[in-house]
Amino acid sequence: MALPVNRYVKANTNLHRSFDRKQPGAASFFIRQRFGLSQNLKPHRLRRTVQLIFLGVSLWIGWRFIVFYNSCLSTGQPAALRPPGVEAFLPISALMSARYWVQTGVIQSVHPAGLLIFVAILAISFLFKRSFCSWVCPFGLFSEKLADVGRKIVGRNFSLPRWPDRILRSVKYLLLGFFAYVICCRMDLPDLKAFLDSPFNQMADVRLLQFFLHPSSTTIVVLAILVVLSLFVRHFWCRYLCPYGALTALAGLVSPTHIKRDIPSCIDCGKCAKACPASLPVNQLLSVRSDECSLCLECVESCPVSNTLGVSVAFTHRRVWPIVLALSIIGIFLAIFVYGRLSGHWQTSVTPQQMVQQVQELQSTDPHHP
Repeated sequence: MALPVNRYVKANTNLHRSFDRKQPGAASFFIRQRFGLSQNLKPHRLRRTVQLIFLGVSLWIGWRFIVFYNSCLSTGQPAALRPPGVEAFLPISALMSARYWVQTGVIQSVHPAGLLIFVAILAISFLFKRSFCSWVCPFGLFSEKLADVGRKIVGRNFSLPRWPDRILRSVKYLLLGFFAYVICCRMDLPDLKAFLDSPFNQMADVRLLQFFLHPSSTTIVVLAILVVLSLFVRHFWCRYLCPYGALTALAGLVSPTHIKRDIPSCIDCGKCAKACPASLPVNQLLSVRSDECSLCLECVESCPVSNTLGVSVAFTHRRVWPIVLALSIIGIFLAIFVYGRLSGHWQTSVTPQQMVQQVQELQSTDPHHP
């Protein structure tokens, strides 16, 4: 009689656990059924696909911008329109535009796409923690690959001791606080508008391009140091220095989604903590609410017990499957893009003739660029 009793207990235990772990909602089920996607789709492969999509878009934008820039210098006539997506790399200007928009309700016309992309990043962070860093940001992907190379060279990546790690992690928040203080507290509205309309801000993207096309010796040394450090300390730039990462981390603190561990089915193998790129003790937590969690799902993929780890929505405790997370992130950017195009808040108000004139003037007056 022992065998039937054990089977009965096991069946009821599994049934009890199935009620403890709420199943995904109708939207998740429809997406997986409609596109023939399994809930066991490898999160790492899915995340890498999304990263490569955004990397491809970034490279295409960069190539178009270089073509635009070179044509302004050589022929005096843009060979192509300046791609608005390049404004994604102007976070300080976007932060200024955000403050101006909040106070006036007006979307500043010099870099409107930058503001909309900034809003999209904040929306993703509020909904899905720091997922922008691990699913979208090209620098996050580059940092990951550097760490992989470093691991192949020396056999492992290194983590700083607890207190040095905490101190250095505060640096990115100090940098963000400095920029926020200057923009929000030291500039009144007329000064802010004057800067946003200034030729300096209009050419901020060109200045950034020239910074990387013609780097100074100091720039090269600093970048080389960051690359070397990133080889051995995973996500060194993202973890310790990136102000954008600090902003997404702060927004992610109020996110309704987080990694949740089902304690009854956990076998305490510790694989999730070992796989976590942020070195979080996932195996000791019920819910991972740390500001360093980017929902990369490496812990979820490493777990040998199905459905023990997953992205959970607060209050409802429903699971968000990786494919739904991926499509939501892409969908937010597409929605912002469509809104910008339809509302007329995507292309800059600076005319091509003004751009050509300012690019040529900037090139002729800057002694560091030939």
